[in-house]
Amino acid sequence: MLFSIVHLMDIFLVRHTTPKIDSELCYGQSDVGLADSFEAEWLSFRSKIAHLESPLVFSSPLQRCFKLAQKAVTHFDFSEQFIDDRLMELNFGDWELKAWRDIPQGLVGEWTDEHVKQAPPNGESFVELHERAKAFLYDLAKHQNNQQALVFTHAGVIRALVTEALKVPLREASGVEVNYGSVTQIALDAGVTRLEFVNR
Repeated sequence: MLFSIVHLMDIFLVRHTTPKIDSELCYGQSDVGLADSFEAEWLSFRSKIAHLESPLVFSSPLQRCFKLAQKAVTHFDFSEQFIDDRLMELNFGDWELKAWRDIPQGLVGEWTDEHVKQAPPNGESFVELHERAKAFLYDLAKHQNNQQALVFTHAGVIRALVTEALKVPLREASGVEVNYGSVTQIALDAGVTRLEFVNR
């Protein structure tokens, strides 16, 4: 049994809003800012979490997540958010902030084919991201008195946790659609991890 939880915990995974960066650049753990559309995206997003009552709030330290978390905490008067490095996006190592076209295509091809186990130079593999995301999920089981957790993170982490909830191979993660400003819900209950919905 993976979890020892008496009460159900609902975990709401939020992907950050649109980042301010050229879509042709490779970025993961680079701390890029948010697009000028942030306020408009916030207005569309906030109704998705308006039903939550005093959730535990966690965030990746990267500003594209932290700023949205901060906005939610202030607007809904939630308790302060906790920063957790395990919620960061995949580390692309030497490829960070390089244009995909400037990275040797042979290396990109090898990584694309084997990205689950293979890491970019000085970066991390999806297996490694999955392990830290899973460790974060397991730690939530210790908060038995809190029935809701609101987690501001990145597409890679959300995909990893969806595969964990579904107990499917990590290679299936790339097929999970996770839009900017979307919410995905996972529930933990008495040793069972289940997926409630994805990408709303």
